[in-house]
Amino acid sequence: MQIETKFHGEMEVSKSDLWQFPKGMPGFEEEKEFVLLSIEGNAVFRVLQSVQTPNVAFIVGNPYTFTEDYSFKIDEPTVELLKIEKPEDIFVLGIISLKDPFEASTINLQAPVIFHAENKTAKQMIVNDESFSLRHPIGESQSSAKEEA
Repeated sequence: MQIETKFHGEMEVSKSDLWQFPKGMPGFEEEKEFVLLSIEGNAVFRVLQSVQTPNVAFIVGNPYTFTEDYSFKIDEPTVELLKIEKPEDIFVLGIISLKDPFEASTINLQAPVIFHAENKTAKQMIVNDESFSLRHPIGESQSSAKEEA
């Protein structure tokens, strides 16, 4: 299927690449289908792009790349909604706010996006843990990772 994207222009995506967000995303509840797109030359970041609305796109990355002590419990409503049976079924990404200079960029650890790899469903979950920041710095170490990718 053909979609219009924020960063990649018009492109072809397979229906098998679509992620269903049954409840949408906070603030974007009407956006139910997204696709994860690679960023050429960058293995650290990806784009979570709405299939419906070209301007609804988020830069995302693996939060464990940016902090070693990130651990949280997935709440029961999320487990039920995504039909999570075992930890291996899922992967987690965080929404990144890119800044200039790059070292000022941050990742949201308070609201990770949980993806169920088997059934292609996902949900952004609010973590009720104040030790995690909405704007966790991704730091200088990632600028070198970005350049190497």
